[in-house]
This record gives sequence, structure tokens and C-alpha cells, in this order.
Amino acid sequence: MTDQHVTAKKPLFSKLANRSWIILILAGSASFSLSAANLPDSQEAFQQLGIQQQDIASLDKGDVVFFNVAEGKENELSAGAAIYVPAAPAKIIDYLKSKNLTSIDTEVTAEGTIPAQATLDSFKGFSLKPGSDEATNFLTATPGSRFNLSTEEFQALKATSSAQPDAASQAFRQVLLQRYQAYRQNGLKGIKTYDRGNGTEANPRGELQAATVQTKVLAKYFPELYKAWLSYPAALPAGSEEKFIWRNRQIEGRPTALLVHRIIASESGGEVVLARQFYAGHSYNSNQLAIAGIPYRDGSLVIYANRTFTDQVAGFGSDLKRSIGQKQAQGEIAKQLKNLRKVIK
Repeated sequence: MTDQHVTAKKPLFSKLANRSWIILILAGSASFSLSAANLPDSQEAFQQLGIQQQDIASLDKGDVVFFNVAEGKENELSAGAAIYVPAAPAKIIDYLKSKNLTSIDTEVTAEGTIPAQATLDSFKGFSLKPGSDEATNFLTATPGSRFNLSTEEFQALKATSSAQPDAASQAFRQVLLQRYQAYRQNGLKGIKTYDRGNGTEANPRGELQAATVQTKVLAKYFPELYKAWLSYPAALPAGSEEKFIWRNRQIEGRPTALLVHRIIASESGGEVVLARQFYAGHSYNSNQLAIAGIPYRDGSLVIYANRTFTDQVAGFGSDLKRSIGQKQAQGEIAKQLKNLRKVIK
């Protein structure tokens, strides 16, 4: 999440906030227990997150409570939130399991699971409409902020023939395949930079590494998972399962290719869900999410943290841009979490 202009109709920051909802859907697609013996109890969690007594009263009424997530980079936009859902964890998960992503996030137009031995056919569901502005612009793309591509990927586009109607889709699928293979083989080290032109680059690899290092709670309560997440493709802890997903999502009115790595892991009786967007086609650089649930009152305390990296909040006026972005993001997050609470009750 670059220096695209923010429009009044669909501000990018509200789109960034929508990423926070995705992790809840991801959690619902696999066996996931919110009763995590390895996690702190609610009072300890309140203290660690800096949630004050007056915030707890709001939480008990069903309001969303926000907490600070330390930002490690100038171009980072982070958000942390918690909500009390008066329902058993199993009920929450049953609901999420019964709904696919497109039923909640109407901006997702297509998605699929990436197999371990992926080929171009693994991404055949991803496409750009032949003859559309997006397809034409992609085939003629040059270094800059309109598309997130490496120097080598821009060069490869120059050699792509536009004679076939689906030339743009085929070329983009090649990018997705190669980026998936590089990440699967080398983890963060395999993520290529984005060529912004004039000798400048965006570095999603460094951003995601910083986001992982900053995940102090993960390091404390799930140390083995933390080490594997940071040094992937190191072996995951026993009881972990991973999934790779491609997605086509409308962002700022444009189709956007996304590559997601999701891990659901257990350690010492606790479970945690992590999701890392290690490639985004445009509009932002990278994103990482984490969610945990703690038994609370007669239901569950759902806590998550979202870290998005975008050039929009860097540079001149960054403090003001970040403040605006945080307010917009929090409004969208509150709406989504309240909707979760409403449908589960």
C-alpha cells in the first residue's frame, strides 16, 4: 500500500482498513480456536495493549477499542483494534467458515489457492479484461508508481507481444508465478523491489521484515513461530499449516493482483493466525496481519493488528497524512468489526 492520488469517492486509506477484515475471513477458513492457553488472559492483554479502564467499559458495551501499534518505518500505516463478541469461539468460526471472502468483501472479484508445484495454469483465474485501459497500461508500463514491478519485470514486458487478446493477463500471471516461486523458495529474501524510476525503489522485503521484527507479542508467546515467520522458508513448528492464495481485488477502481501467505499455528496449546501479502499489484507495497482471541466474559475478545506499507504516508507532511489515514482506517475497521458482532449475536 504508493503515491497514487487519494480520491474523495474511494480514499485509499479506507481500502487499507479493509485489509484488517481479511484476516478474520482467513481465520475462518481453517480449524481455529480462540481459546489459546498460551496467550495472556484478558487483564494482562489490556495492560500490554495499553487499553485503559474507561476503554474496557466501552468494550463491554460492544464498542471497538483501538490501541497503538508501534510503527517502525516512515511509510507504515498501522492499526490495532479489539472487540468483545458475546459468543463462543466455535460459533464465530462456524459463521466465518460458512462465508467465503466475496460474501464479505465485495471488492474481491476472484481468488484461488496456489498449489506447492504451481504453474501458469494455477493463476488462470486471474485476468485483466482484454482491451481495457488496465490491460493496455500494463503492457506498456514503465518504471514508476502505477504498477509494482521490478526492473527485470518491466524489461520483460517490453518483449511481450500484444497480438493475443489475453496478452496482459498472461504476462501478469507470469509475474505472479515467478514471485510466488521466489518467495516459496527464499522467503522474504526472494521478494524483489519495485522500480519507481529515476533510480528509486520501494522495498516490500524490508518492510515485511520490519513488520515481523516489530511483532513483539508473537515473539513472546509464540517464539518458535516467530522465528519461522521471520526466516521462512525455515520449517514451521509442529501443528502449523500454511496456505498460499492469489486474489484479484478492486482497489481505487482498478483490478489488483495480490499474493498472500497465511499460517495457522499452534504452540503450547495456543493458536494464532498470520497473513502476509508479499505482493500487491499497485496502490500499496505490502501488508501483514495477525489475529488472536482470548476468552472474555461470556464470549471472546478478538484482537488484531494490521501493518500496511504505502508511499502515501511518507515524505513531506507525513505526520498529517498518517493522522488522516489513521482516522479513515479506524472508521472502516469499526464498521467491519461491529458488523461481525452484529451477525454473530
